[in-house]
Amino acid sequence: LERMPPVPEAKALLSVDGGRCPTDGAVLRFDPWNPDEHACPRCGRTQSGLRHHRAWARYQHLWLAERAVELAALAALTDHQPDAAARRAANLLGAYGERYFRYPNRDNVLGPSRLFFSTYLESIWILNYLSAAMLLRETGRLDEATERAVHEVAEEAANLIGDFDEGFSNRQTWNDAALCAIAVWFEDEDLAQRAVQGQTGLIAHLRGYRDDGMWYEGENYHLFALRGMLAGVGWAGLAGVDFWSEPELARALARALRAPALTALPDFTFPARKDARFGISLGQPMYLELWEAGLGRLQSKEEGAVEFGEGLAQWLHALYGSAPVRPELFESYLHDAPLDLLPAPCSRSRLSWWALLDMAPELPASAQPWSPPSVFLEGQGLAVLRTGGRYVSVECGASGGGHGHPDRLNLTVHADGILWLPDVGTGSYVTRDLFWYRSTLAHNAPRLDGVSQPSGDARVEGFDEREGWGWARGRFGPVTRSVVVGAGYLLDVVDLTGSDERVLEVPWHFQGRGEPTGGNWKEDTLSDGGFVTGVERFVPVEEGLRSVERAAAGRSLIAYFASPGDLLRAEGPGRPGEGRQTFYVQRVRARNARLVTVLEFGARASVVRAVRVRGDLVEIETAAGTDHHRSGGKEWVIEGPAGRVVLGATVKPPVLPEILLDLEPPVRPTGAALRTDQPPPLDGSAEGFDTAEPLRLELEDQYRRSEESYQGREEFSALCWAGWDESALYLAVEVTKPELVIRPADAPPLLLDNEPDDIHSDGIQVYLSDAGAESPVVGYLVVPDERGAGLRVRAVSDASGDPATVRGAWRRTDTGYVITLGIEWPDGLLAHVGGRVGFDLIVNEQVADRVRRAGQLVWSGGNGWVWLRGDRQDRERFGVLELVG
Repeated sequence: LERMPPVPEAKALLSVDGGRCPTDGAVLRFDPWNPDEHACPRCGRTQSGLRHHRAWARYQHLWLAERAVELAALAALTDHQPDAAARRAANLLGAYGERYFRYPNRDNVLGPSRLFFSTYLESIWILNYLSAAMLLRETGRLDEATERAVHEVAEEAANLIGDFDEGFSNRQTWNDAALCAIAVWFEDEDLAQRAVQGQTGLIAHLRGYRDDGMWYEGENYHLFALRGMLAGVGWAGLAGVDFWSEPELARALARALRAPALTALPDFTFPARKDARFGISLGQPMYLELWEAGLGRLQSKEEGAVEFGEGLAQWLHALYGSAPVRPELFESYLHDAPLDLLPAPCSRSRLSWWALLDMAPELPASAQPWSPPSVFLEGQGLAVLRTGGRYVSVECGASGGGHGHPDRLNLTVHADGILWLPDVGTGSYVTRDLFWYRSTLAHNAPRLDGVSQPSGDARVEGFDEREGWGWARGRFGPVTRSVVVGAGYLLDVVDLTGSDERVLEVPWHFQGRGEPTGGNWKEDTLSDGGFVTGVERFVPVEEGLRSVERAAAGRSLIAYFASPGDLLRAEGPGRPGEGRQTFYVQRVRARNARLVTVLEFGARASVVRAVRVRGDLVEIETAAGTDHHRSGGKEWVIEGPAGRVVLGATVKPPVLPEILLDLEPPVRPTGAALRTDQPPPLDGSAEGFDTAEPLRLELEDQYRRSEESYQGREEFSALCWAGWDESALYLAVEVTKPELVIRPADAPPLLLDNEPDDIHSDGIQVYLSDAGAESPVVGYLVVPDERGAGLRVRAVSDASGDPATVRGAWRRTDTGYVITLGIEWPDGLLAHVGGRVGFDLIVNEQVADRVRRAGQLVWSGGNGWVWLRGDRQDRERFGVLELVG
């Protein structure tokens, strides 16, 4: 009200260095009133420059839209300077009306956008922008000039957002909500129907929360998608579709609101499963608003919601009474910026305008405190045991789409106020350690043969709780994990079955400090992808039970490793932002293997005296006597001093929503590689190649676009001729592209993300595999050297390959360029007449006035958009090269 806040003139940029302290890597403090000087909260230094400014602009655009609607709400609902508030809100709306078309829709990361680098951010922004405009218009405070500006902005935003349908995605929930808001603004019934009832509209996404209420990408994206859903539901009501009055839809919303409360850790943070941020409290104002608004709407609309509402009220009372939380930056909630440590738990009065309009006037009293049960979420495949006041979960189910991790059968343990075995989620999408957090070794999950788990689903085979014991068992391929939790200890049994000898490893990322005793350490190795250092193997002085005792915050945990095999320790990235930490790995090589571990909560020998493994029987000697544990097929039997307990439950596989099924698997194209009597010269020409049967890349459905659609074969296309002999595959790729844009080898790094800079250049990507087996993929990214005829070759990010086995050259032509390659056959891939080779070819397209590439031609089929592809290609989409004699 006192002064106009700064409106960025720049489009937001996502980069490695922008918005981060170059000294310690901390995220710089967001101050909406200071566009040029950005303080580091860790070292105190101030940073400036264009990269930091454009990172600041990301949050500033969003913050300003929030301020506009907050001011409009003040004008509409209060007597606190309503005229001044309305004028300032209109100032902000008009400022974007003047600038919106000056922000370029290009160089985006995920979908078209003018203000940002991804469409979903444009959707978040336009929802607040139009909320402000609606409040002003409905109260007669929107002048004609500002209304025209809003019209123009909303129409362009509709074109951008409507052009990029992400299908079934947490982000598409926000896109649907934004389109619904735009439809209400323009009174566009067709657009409203698409946003609400379309194939990927709000109703379809609501049904995607599954019967257990949880979004398939885990709690982090569940909460984000749920906020977008509730925003969309509000606008849908204005369009004539009242979700809260439809029993099926209201029940689905109620399940979605309840699910994260059931899986929350005892410290009220959500488990950092998949690509989640670590250690985020559910007491954040942004999350409190979800349950406040949901409770308010359920109580007012849905007759059957009384019982659920009581549980939700208990949950909210528990959150409001929890310890103070450190506010976090969220793209969809910046009302508290700039952030400081709150001196007390958040109160209802601190919530935003949206909560004020939707929540109940008073939070209902709760007769009982919040006390969540053990729970099995069928759709997620997540088993949570809250036995003996402790939290133990085994993660099964599907990996979780693009945000999933190879962590099937991951074990999380929270006991005595300590998160002893965390799932650390993901730190940042633009730093290299992303690949560590997306590896099996970074989790408390088993892996085979020294590599991360392949994609696939794990299932829970058993789940039960009775008489003070809890049990869960999951299976992923040939590996099962059985977890039994009692009053004083946890028993973990990992079994490998099969006919071939394999290496089974189980990592343990314990928190706290402490090391094994009674032995020495000897240097060893561990396959890790380049993130692990200091690998050592424990050599005990004498054979027997090995143990590690860890201490944290005055509490202790002892891990007893009761099976033969190696115990390794190493150092790798720890919790995001906390530096490197020591972790352990159990390792055994066998045909059928069993790794038995017992975790004791409390001082050494306070409960556990000895652990013995005798075949299928595990004996745990305690102060009260000996517990005998044995797996009985679909049950777990415990016989001890207190008697016999049988834990067993039939677990049905989840019924997934039809929208999640891939009903149209890709059709694999087929091409020919012709045998050559002698290797072609590979001099950048087609000399030596039989050009009778080219592979063609010239159709619109082979193009992956960014902001612009395919311009036609005269502007961008390619022909590829393939030859072979027993030593190599030979390719001549003739590209039609009038203007070449080749990234120089000595160009400064772009520092945009984790992808290699050479994808943002004219050039090609080539992939080879055994067409009939799950053999490793070999892939190369190839870029011409602008200073000569040579090629710059590197292995792609998600495949193997030795660039030294690739030779070739390139040359310019009147219509573009030609690359010729010879690729030695990878080990295990035998070349013979009639052979079939998995193959794909991608041609990258760069344009002179862009930073990021404009698109790609893909021989096997474009399959959508270029964003987030990097230098990767799904092997399921490879075509087949037939080796012809």
